Amino acid sequence: MRFLEHELSENLPALIASGEGEHQEFKASLRWDFRQNKLNRALESVIAKAITGFMNHRGGSLLIGVTDDGEISGLEFDYATLKNKNRDGFELFVMNLVTTRLGANYCSNIHCLFYKIEGKDVCRVVIESSAEPVYLHEEKVSKYFLRTGNGTRELDAREAISHISSQ
Repeated sequence: MRFLEHELSENLPALIASGEGEHQEFKASLRWDFRQNKLNRALESVIAKAITGFMNHRGGSLLIGVTDDGEISGLEFDYATLKNKNRDGFELFVMNLVTTRLGANYCSNIHCLFYKIEGKDVCRVVIESSAEPVYLHEEKVSKYFLRTGNGTRELDAREAISHISSQ
């Protein structure tokens, strides 16, 4: 509860100015590839990995609609790829991603907050840590990710067992 209260009390522009770190990551988009200028479903896996990594660490915030260098890219291109082309549709998509890739029981660890910055929507996904190990399910394989420093990395079986047993 204290973690969530602390996260919610943070000022978004100040968070963006502080940059990425152990408890914060920026993603320009949920599924729109700005380089290729088209929908790229592979980006959804990147978001799912980041969420999994935060849950297996101490939680954190994932700012979607913000580039790695802190520029506001917004969510408008993502909205255009969704059935419901608005904030509600975006949040529903995030929750469905968590449900299908991690498990529906982890949706209670996720809180989506929306902000308007520079005339563009940004989603702050506040992720609470999990009391149990969280695995990302990809192509019938379960993978263990952990937030380490300002990145998220996959642990091999030995590393995952060691991390889980030390919790």
